[in-house]
Amino acid sequence: MIHNGSRKAFLGLPYAAPPTGGLRWKAPRPALSWQGVRDATKFGARCEQWHVWDDYIFQDSGPSEDCLFVNVYAPVKAKPASKLPVMVWIHGGGFIAGAGSEPRYSDSTLVDQGVVLVTLNYRLGVFGFLATDDLAAENSGHAGNYGLMDMVAALEWVQANIGAFGGDANNVTIFGESAGSFAVSTLTVVPSARGLFHKVIGESGALFNGAIPMGSLAERGKRDQAWAESTGARTLAELRALPVDKILDAAKNSKGVGFSPVMDGQFLPQSAPDAYAAGQQAHVPAIIGWNREERTGTLSKDMTAEKWKAYATEHYGVRANEFLSAFPGDTDEQAIRSADVLTTAQFIGLATWRWAEADASTGKVPLYRYSFDEPSPPERLHPVPKAFHSAELEYVFGTLDVRQGATWKPEDRVLSQQMISYWTNFAKTGDPNGKGLPEWPRYDTERAIIHLDKTITASPDANRAKYQYLSTAEAGLLLREPSR
Repeated sequence: MIHNGSRKAFLGLPYAAPPTGGLRWKAPRPALSWQGVRDATKFGARCEQWHVWDDYIFQDSGPSEDCLFVNVYAPVKAKPASKLPVMVWIHGGGFIAGAGSEPRYSDSTLVDQGVVLVTLNYRLGVFGFLATDDLAAENSGHAGNYGLMDMVAALEWVQANIGAFGGDANNVTIFGESAGSFAVSTLTVVPSARGLFHKVIGESGALFNGAIPMGSLAERGKRDQAWAESTGARTLAELRALPVDKILDAAKNSKGVGFSPVMDGQFLPQSAPDAYAAGQQAHVPAIIGWNREERTGTLSKDMTAEKWKAYATEHYGVRANEFLSAFPGDTDEQAIRSADVLTTAQFIGLATWRWAEADASTGKVPLYRYSFDEPSPPERLHPVPKAFHSAELEYVFGTLDVRQGATWKPEDRVLSQQMISYWTNFAKTGDPNGKGLPEWPRYDTERAIIHLDKTITASPDANRAKYQYLSTAEAGLLLREPSR
């Protein structure tokens, strides 16, 4: 245990057996017991991955297949009788990178609001989501989704053990960002996850026909089988015997082959959109939102009104005028703004919006929606102040000073504290509102959202018509690139 003033941390606790050797590409098994007192002062290894993004910093000893660990943070005075709300964080990283040990998640001031925080690792990339025909034949017709199964195993560990840390197993909120939010949206329709959580928060992402595609096992099985055979392995035993480096190199260098969740017919019997359309999701209170400028400056670079009209004609043909009605570009400034709204929608916004709309239409419990609008201060990786993808994370966790090179103002710290209050109020009661906070309305018939910036306000969704157009017309080419 690490004692840090008002908070205590228990690091590197195994929630499942190491998925190595014969357990590679199998559902997680129960954690092994240990003798004596376990050292819980160091993070467990992060799951195998290659370097993807420069802003990823880790505090563990390095990547390993033996990586299925949780970290538990609690108020220093928490005891079994405390029964504090539990918040379980699922990290982002496109299902190929990230860990629960990232500094922006650790030593979070969320805990100071009277909650227990759990961060976790889960298998990534080819180790977490390979779905070959051979694996399906070995496992009664289904394969893949090992990373999602890890999350379920971690939630089962929470149910069995969190009381010892002062947490309430009957009041668990799962929350995640980007791929973590994709996972949260998916867990709401996973039968084996039912009852393991009671509220959800999705930050920038949903498996609702977005940037990370999800196919059926019939589609993925043959594709992944061809990839497996390209490694030179002739059998599953040979594939499981391959060194980690060879598998990672083969996965990294494979063209057009990505590894992500798959509809396998059993663990994940149907897609999230289909489950929600039938009202078969977990009916739990939700916060869903994304950032104003998730992906900007690509299509909009050097954009003019004339170029925007040409873009509409090229990509939407006879429907160009319909597109321009939803995404106007009569001036250069308007064209730039419409281009940025479009790329944010294509990257993250549209799928997340579809999740919110599906939940609002078929859900039976409160839903709250947000737009994070605060431009982050310039720093090395983001020299232009914008509310970019993942910009909200340090605000949510109260870890602003972790962001290297950023100069924060007092108003940033105020906004961070307000967001922490919203998130932890929601974890406690299912309602983010509380004393001293601007009112956050439900996302119901009025479809009002709250804008999180230095002057928090609520208003009807100004981009609703744009998203309705993209969704109903199935217009726009989705950007098939890793989501973080």
